[in-house]
Amino acid sequence: MERSLVLIKPDAMQRGLDSAIIARLEGEGLKLVAFKRLQMDKALAQKHYAIHKDKPFFQGLVDYISSAPIVAAVFAGENAIAVIRKAMGATDPAKAEAGTIRADFGLNIEHNAVHGSDSVETAGKEIGLFFNEDEIGDY
Repeated sequence: MERSLVLIKPDAMQRGLDSAIIARLEGEGLKLVAFKRLQMDKALAQKHYAIHKDKPFFQGLVDYISSAPIVAAVFAGENAIAVIRKAMGATDPAKAEAGTIRADFGLNIEHNAVHGSDSVETAGKEIGLFFNEDEIGDY
């Protein structure tokens, strides 16, 4: 069974959308196997966004994701990564398909409500930043 990290970002948390986003992903047939609310510190944010460290928007990403509490969650299921990415929609909410999480809840390309892993390899790395294996259940 494939796993993916999902982060519910500060803009969605500030609007109380965490439960709605989790319900949408569970509605796709995915299982929520790990969950925590946290305030991401800048060191963790820099590790999470390390792939973008040489890009001009890197510091903005770090500052934003660490600006307010988030939810970190692991979802599992058949083709979980593809299912989550389809449910989230395009990174830019203005370009996201109607009915997707980002189309419905995203404010703009920077404040787009959610993050989801983009590959099995990335998911493994990202999940490891937020969870120990013994924090991830299965049912």
